[in-house]
Amino acid sequence: MTAGLSILIPAFNWNINRLVNSLVAQRADWNGPLEIIVLDDGSPEECRLLNRPLATRPSVRYHELPRNVGRAAIRNQLAAAAQHEWLLLLDNDSLLPDARFLARYAAVQAHAAVLIGGTCYEATPPAEPALYLRWLYGRNREARPAAVRQTAPYSQLTINNALVRAEVFRQFPLDERLTGYGHEDTKFGVELAAAHVPVLHLDNPVLHDGLEPAAVFLHKSEQAVRNLALGFRQDGLGTDSRLLQTAVRLRRLGLAPAARVALGAAAPALRRQLLSRAPRLRLFDLLKLHWLLRELA
Repeated sequence: MTAGLSILIPAFNWNINRLVNSLVAQRADWNGPLEIIVLDDGSPEECRLLNRPLATRPSVRYHELPRNVGRAAIRNQLAAAAQHEWLLLLDNDSLLPDARFLARYAAVQAHAAVLIGGTCYEATPPAEPALYLRWLYGRNREARPAAVRQTAPYSQLTINNALVRAEVFRQFPLDERLTGYGHEDTKFGVELAAAHVPVLHLDNPVLHDGLEPAAVFLHKSEQAVRNLALGFRQDGLGTDSRLLQTAVRLRRLGLAPAARVALGAAAPALRRQLLSRAPRLRLFDLLKLHWLLRELA
């Protein structure tokens, strides 16, 4: 019999009924005990009302936290509550692409202690212009095939859609000092690499359903850059990030102050362009470099 599986879903301000129902429908494809644990991270009451009926679904445990604890802490709490040998970490705004999602994981679980399924996006752009930047970024920067991700298995690791042995995740819990958005998985990947824990990337993606408006995405991206700078200052993390490599190179050449001034002056125009109907990802890279140079000053 296959080892048991705990599917861990942190819920925040999102209706996750469709995701959970799809997982319940596939539970027989995991040939072993299975539980789905949903932990609400301080969502508004109207959102909790949508998700509370999930507690009546087979194999589902639903609980609510009184306040928001953040992306790293809630995943650590979910892992602590899990009863089984394998943990499947999913973001609440994910959807399953087909009816064979769990079956594909079950077929390869013996191949590595950490398996990363990846993320995909709809092939056609969203009808709402405000969502276009997030879709464009996801299609071009995040939706990478397994063969590409496996060339740098630890630095291209994301904890959305990750199947991890429980003992490994508990040995390397997520850094709860990173309370904002982004890069809580960077240190996880570094620690796995240092401990020589095998990581296998798969073509078993979830569909990212939660496209944010461009203004929200820019705000969250700025938080992520702040976390990248924090991790670099505290633990030397993120040195394989192209963004951080560029910033470090500018500092080494003595060009960081001038670049910081120039990009600071250009930042309002860069932001306006990214909020337009035809955003350019190269300009997004420049805006992120502006944020990072400011944080490292």
